Amino acid sequence: MIAKDLQSGVERLGEMIASARKIVPFTGAGISTECGIPDFRSPGGIWTKQQPIPYDEFVASQEARNEAWKRRFAMQETFGAARPGRGHRALAALYRAGKVPGVITQNIDNLHQNSGVGAEDVIELHGNTTFARCIGCRKRFEIEWVREKFEADGGVAPSCSACDDPIKTATVSFGEAMPEAAMQRATELSQGCDLMLAIGSSLVVWPAAGFPMLAKRCGAKLAIINIQPTDQDDQADLVIRFDIGETLAPFVGN
Repeated sequence: MIAKDLQSGVERLGEMIASARKIVPFTGAGISTECGIPDFRSPGGIWTKQQPIPYDEFVASQEARNEAWKRRFAMQETFGAARPGRGHRALAALYRAGKVPGVITQNIDNLHQNSGVGAEDVIELHGNTTFARCIGCRKRFEIEWVREKFEADGGVAPSCSACDDPIKTATVSFGEAMPEAAMQRATELSQGCDLMLAIGSSLVVWPAAGFPMLAKRCGAKLAIINIQPTDQDDQADLVIRFDIGETLAPFVGN
C-alpha cells in the first residue's frame, strides 16, 4: 500500500506501531538530512561531487589518506553542529517505551545515540565518523587529535602512535569488510521483529539493504518511509513517500 497523502500514511503507520510488539527501525541518510547532513546518492549528494576513496587505496597511498582526512575535516562543522531530528527523536521515544530493542543504521553520524538510544543498541553497519581508529591495532583516536597532527604536519595524515599503521575514521569504506558483530546483531533483530521501519534508505547498498527483506521473510510487517521510490516498495505493507520528519513528528512524544 502506497499512502496517497501524508495524513492517511501517518494514521496507518500509527496503527502498525500500536499493534506491534517488537519494532526494528532500519535507517539511512534520509533521516539525517533535516539535521543538515547531506546524503550520498541523491542529486547534489556527496557522491555526485566527489567519488569515495576505496579502502585498499586508502591503505596503499599516503596521498589518498591525506585527501580522505582533508574531506573529513571539511565536514567537521556539519557533523559537529548536527542535532537529532524529528525522525531520530520519534525512534528514541519508541525505544524508551520498550517497543524498539535496537536501531539498525547505515548512518555514521552518531545522531541516534545523541537522541537517547543506548549506544549498545545502535547497530552501526557502516561505522561512525565521529572518532577514528588505527586500522592495525584498533586504538581509538579523537578527531580533534588527528586534525591537530594533520595541520601541524602540513596536511599529512598521521599514523598510529602505538603501531604506526594508518589512522582512519571509524567508518566502513568501500572494499572494507563489514563489521561481523554488527551484522550478526542486525540479523538477529531482523529475524525477531514483527514490524520493520525502513526509513530514509535507498535500499540499494548491500548487504545492508537485505535486512528489511529478511524481516519480511521472517513474518514481519514492513513500512518504508522514503521520499524517493525504492526497489523494495512492492514488498512493503506500507510505503510513505513524504518528508520523514513530518511523517514521524506525531510519534516524538513529550
